[in-house]
Amino acid sequence: MGALLSRLTGGGNPTRDFTASIVVFLVAMPLCMGIAVASGVAPEKGLITGIIGGLVVGLLAGSPLQVSGPAAGLAVIVFEIVREQGLSALGPILVLAGIIQFVAGALKLGGWFRAISPAVVHGMLAGIGVLIVVGQFHVLFDAKPLASGIENLSAMPGRLFGLNPGDVSGAELAFGIGLLTIGAMLGWEKLRPASMKLVPGALVGVVSATLVAYFAGLDVTRVVVPSNILSAVDVPDGGFLAKLADPSIYATALAIAFIASAETLLSAAAVDKMHDGARTDYDKELRAQGIGNLLCGAAGALPMTGVIVRSSANVQAGATSRLSTILHGAWILGFVALLPWLLREIPMAALGGILVVTGIRLVSLAHVKHLFQRYGPLPAFIWAATLVTVVAEDLLTGVLVGLGLSLLELIPHVRKLNLGVHQRHADADEHHVELHGAATFVTLPKLTRALDAVPHDKAFTLHVGRLSAIDHTSAEMLNDWLQRRRAAGMRIDLAGEKGRLRGLAA
Repeated sequence: MGALLSRLTGGGNPTRDFTASIVVFLVAMPLCMGIAVASGVAPEKGLITGIIGGLVVGLLAGSPLQVSGPAAGLAVIVFEIVREQGLSALGPILVLAGIIQFVAGALKLGGWFRAISPAVVHGMLAGIGVLIVVGQFHVLFDAKPLASGIENLSAMPGRLFGLNPGDVSGAELAFGIGLLTIGAMLGWEKLRPASMKLVPGALVGVVSATLVAYFAGLDVTRVVVPSNILSAVDVPDGGFLAKLADPSIYATALAIAFIASAETLLSAAAVDKMHDGARTDYDKELRAQGIGNLLCGAAGALPMTGVIVRSSANVQAGATSRLSTILHGAWILGFVALLPWLLREIPMAALGGILVVTGIRLVSLAHVKHLFQRYGPLPAFIWAATLVTVVAEDLLTGVLVGLGLSLLELIPHVRKLNLGVHQRHADADEHHVELHGAATFVTLPKLTRALDAVPHDKAFTLHVGRLSAIDHTSAEMLNDWLQRRRAAGMRIDLAGEKGRLRGLAA
């Protein structure tokens, strides 16, 4: 047992991992159920994904401190699948998506997902945030979201003005519970004492709403979960295998694999900035996510990704190894197995309130302002175009539009897209890397490999005087790398910086 614990912790602190796992569990429980509701499926589907994300992916992950589970970023596309093709199509699609992810990891394609423009990724997340807000707005009234984002948006005024303050029942009660959840969540995050900073606002919001609904005997719609979690697992049958042979699901599976992988690996990169431990093995993480989604598909659950909210809670709570992630999955399993009656007291409007706050936070105006101020109007336009297309059309179309617009940055350099990377050692204590040519998202994997190979224990000089151009994707990656290495105490100099690179030298 001691050998297994040592292997899981990798020299970490089991006590800190234990306490961190409880914090992550408390954050994950309401989010797993809320994201399932936003996806148009039963809450227990999200819980199963959270359990697999902890117990299986946590054990295999290439990013030890990243937490995997159902993600708001995929709720919209799952909602569309369930509405148009039925819940029975989701399992086969996820099995295929998992296989695609695993093969991509085996072929060492993980680094290429880091080459996706930050403007596209954040525009996609902002579009998803808008769709979640306008959809979950109706859940606040104990109503179901409509078929599309535009329909949900256009129906919002009627839903609000249809309230009758003189007859407090039904929708009015549910709306009050939703507002109470949002108020308690935001109020706690703003006013909580320092000694209780690890208690998540989402948990406070759900508990407050549940207690009020229970003791006041309010007639509002509540969460429905089975008394036995195993009954929520849909074992593959003959229809499942027949659906795998349907060529119409392959495009959807590819879209889920692409979006889930991009969100996972970008989240892993963000987690790497938060701690000084082992860096992410992107290909290993991709393989682990593939296995996780394959299992989620076989169990009839939701798709998973690495998720930044739960991962940041894990790091901030003091986690030191993958043991924390694994234990959080065990706590979810134990809770739904032993206390399902408690989950059935949670109002649906409370979960809707949590998702409204989550959706709003996905729309990061600060990020588009950063893109515009540092890199000019084109990245900001890519962000806006991706957002609008995701809301007006669908997630995949929005991403494709963003990726297509990203190609505009290549036009001025289309004849010289090569990036030269030359490494040399001036002496035993100093390392040099010289760049020449154009640093674009096309060459970002090459640049990333070269920088990651730079030793930590030597002074480093990056020569960029012969760099003819750098796009915002490469500039953001380089900025993140420089900040992380400098924070670790490494002395780094930039030689020949100009234009976009001048700000990085500071």
